[in-house]
Amino acid sequence: MFYPEEIIEEVRSRSDIVDVISGYVKLQKKGNTYFGLCPFHNEKTPSFSVSKEKGMFYCFGCGEAGNVITFIMKYENYTFVEALKFLAEHSGVELPEMEQSEAQKNKANKKLQILEINKIAANYFFWELGEQSGEIALTYLKKRGLSDEVIRRFGLGFAPKDGRKLYRYLKEKGYSDGLLMESGLFSADERNGAYCKFWNRVMFPIMDANSRVIGFGGRVMGEGEPKYLNSPETLLFDKSRNLYGLNYARKSKAGYLIVCEGYMDVIALQKAGFTGAVASLGTAFTSGQASLLRRYVDQVYLTYDSDDAGTRAALRALPIIKEAGISGKIIRMDPYKDPDELINKEGAEGFQKRIDEAENGFMYSLKVLMREYDMDSPEGKTKYMNAVAERLTTFEEEIERNNYIEAVAKAYHVEYEDLKQLVKKAALRLGQAKVVKRPLPTGAKKKEREDGEELAQKILLTWIADDREVYESLKDYLDKADFTKEIYREIYELLVKQYEEGSVNQAMIINHFTDDDEHKEAAGIFNSKIRGLEDVNEQKKSIIDTLQKVKERSLKEQVKALDPTDISGLQEVMKKKQALEQIRRIEIKMID
Repeated sequence: MFYPEEIIEEVRSRSDIVDVISGYVKLQKKGNTYFGLCPFHNEKTPSFSVSKEKGMFYCFGCGEAGNVITFIMKYENYTFVEALKFLAEHSGVELPEMEQSEAQKNKANKKLQILEINKIAANYFFWELGEQSGEIALTYLKKRGLSDEVIRRFGLGFAPKDGRKLYRYLKEKGYSDGLLMESGLFSADERNGAYCKFWNRVMFPIMDANSRVIGFGGRVMGEGEPKYLNSPETLLFDKSRNLYGLNYARKSKAGYLIVCEGYMDVIALQKAGFTGAVASLGTAFTSGQASLLRRYVDQVYLTYDSDDAGTRAALRALPIIKEAGISGKIIRMDPYKDPDELINKEGAEGFQKRIDEAENGFMYSLKVLMREYDMDSPEGKTKYMNAVAERLTTFEEEIERNNYIEAVAKAYHVEYEDLKQLVKKAALRLGQAKVVKRPLPTGAKKKEREDGEELAQKILLTWIADDREVYESLKDYLDKADFTKEIYREIYELLVKQYEEGSVNQAMIINHFTDDDEHKEAAGIFNSKIRGLEDVNEQKKSIIDTLQKVKERSLKEQVKALDPTDISGLQEVMKKKQALEQIRRIEIKMID
């Protein structure tokens, strides 16, 4: 725990969950609960609920759940501590110095040291760019049209051919070999010893949203492979969850962001006044990057290279962007290779014209699909329209599907009703086909079995958390050893503690879990509803059945763990088995 629980609870309780979430999601009150469109998945009908009374949110569509701290963690992509600090600042709570374990202190200190190393390295590379050894890199950047001001703004630099210069420089400042290796800047072998991975390269510092250097990208000067080299993943750098140029782009007032492929594209666009330009970091576009974009905008333009690889990359990114709840459009570069080349040829006005003419992602995918068919023959056209109809069936919402049918009919000069009938036939045809089942990942069957064993425990915790009378009825028959998962044991202990002290505060229990997944699991327990049991007697019978399952499993595990020579232990288990027979006679009380 980074902070005392009472401090965390003060921040949570003083941060009105409805007020906080209303700043991100439009909420409408229905009874005692507020509803809105879930910000964590794409939906048309509101399934995202917020309870002021419980201090928690829950999405019935995707299962995301938690308290106000969890929401900020998820939406802003913050760590627990960052979310807590954010809410503390907005609610006027002064946080004390963090309480950290030795391991936590060491990790936090190591992150700070790597940040220092990166900052020193970035300044070093910038300095080298101005030296004689960096002339080749400076000439390259000047030929690309970059001024001294732009070079300084993006912190561009040069890694010299001597890969040991930076190593010696940092060693003189007292950094250990181990820490230098963990920074991702260095490699080592028996022949050369330690040396910088980046040598003879123009250097692009990669910064997080707060302008801290978390990694580097380097373009080789002259011949050499790879042409572009990025830092490996470190304690600071996860390329699937960061975007180059976001530290500047997030401040853009344009209302949209432009996603490019390369560093130079971002620099060229921002230099030309398109301040919302960012780039993925030498990898395919990811859901983590889409979530990052979603924090700032709901409209994204993809401006990938015009070659086949760029086209494929754009088509792969579109569904990821849509899944994140972002509208995606495609900016066409033809006949130019990339945004940098287009701006050099046509200027900012030319690129703005491309933005104005940007294509809807789905319509663009149909144009790309056309390349696979002979559109000069009636047979080819028919096959193409059937393929288009199949793609139109992927829209689940009828209104959206009909809107796209209308748009496609207009674009391809076919009758709306004819195309709609073709889509219906495609849906019937696809519906009769067998669904291809995805292979289960390794260990999936075992996980499914474990989930079945744990389901009864989860249901039991839900009953107990929802009703004090149920807790009072069962407390003499349960203990923490009856729960297999550590988080279930902790939740049970916290529930017992709160009930014995007065009343349950479920949102406060969630505070105990600083891990994102644990937050979600705990909140899921507190927000689950036992469905299909309207009759009170049915509910009571279900509670008894669930308790018996939990106790039987618990006893089996205890028997397995016993030493065969442990006579007293065996006798204790026998007593517990006999007590199982009494469970059926428990009188369950419930709050009316």
